[in-house]
Amino acid sequence: MNILLEFFVVTFRVLWAFVLAAAKWLVRPKEKSVAGQVCLITGAGSGLGRLFALEFARRRALLVLWDINTQSNEETAGMVRHIYREMAEEAAAAAPRVAGDGEKDALPHCNLQVYTYTCDVGKRENVYSTAERVRKEVGEVSVLVNNAGVVSGHHLLECPDELIERTMMVNCHAHFWTTKAFLPKMLEMNHGHIVTVASSLGLFSTAGVEDYCASKFGAVGFHESLSHELKAAEKDGIKTTLVCPYLVDTGMFRGCRIRKEIEPFLPPLKPEYCVKQAMRAILTDQPMICTPRLMYMVTFMKSILPFEAVVCMYRFLGADKCMYPFIAQRKQATNNNEAKNGI
Repeated sequence: MNILLEFFVVTFRVLWAFVLAAAKWLVRPKEKSVAGQVCLITGAGSGLGRLFALEFARRRALLVLWDINTQSNEETAGMVRHIYREMAEEAAAAAPRVAGDGEKDALPHCNLQVYTYTCDVGKRENVYSTAERVRKEVGEVSVLVNNAGVVSGHHLLECPDELIERTMMVNCHAHFWTTKAFLPKMLEMNHGHIVTVASSLGLFSTAGVEDYCASKFGAVGFHESLSHELKAAEKDGIKTTLVCPYLVDTGMFRGCRIRKEIEPFLPPLKPEYCVKQAMRAILTDQPMICTPRLMYMVTFMKSILPFEAVVCMYRFLGADKCMYPFIAQRKQATNNNEAKNGI
């Protein structure tokens, strides 16, 4: 094709992409069904991972829950089973009416199950061996939610190297390993969905959490490159969604504070709200979701403004040292534990 003609075609497609994106703001796309599909969630024992599990359970997915904490993972599984029982009871109560209408339930609720695995995603061989167990005991994974995450809570020069490595392994490297474990079958079937739960700190950074920001920037870069690779391979049946929330009130960054005059307008996100927004993006095959939407503007401004201008904005918002109270609390808690243990 003549390069000039191709340039006009590309320009039209870019503009058309803007039109389609605007249309989705005005008309809510229909959510796809994940009923009966195997959904694996890492870090499912608490926080966002637990809430993702409950949301997928309500949509009748077969759940595979990974967490390093066996007890909390089983607690999540108990909540999922409770949801399954409620749906089974509702289906049984509605059965006579449905039968009278001549309709059949798309998926028997008795088929819904939840499987739990204790897995340290920061250890590559543990990921691969657990993934092999999942394939043998459950089947192939259709929806992979890379959610597990940790934070060290130390300034760079005070952070032990082991904690830096741990943060990078869990928050970034684990995404490589889980994807390598489950992507081959997705490619073979040209069907699947990979969700990367990153952070707004994977799009822009702040002081005091160098290891966390680096790990989340890495996760974002991994996700974007993977998305491009799937497009280049023309595997349009495999979808990807990048989730980048602002500070979420899960306790992970307890103590983090921006300027008190600004905080009422930008408070920490409720975990339930964050997950519901992410679920809507996943089920409508949205490539990326930033919560709240203001994060899109912050990312854009960071990309075009001079660095000193960004620093001025950070200082005005109190975002330049917002992690310092959190780090101080972590340090105090560590000192208290050491004193308690007689160290």
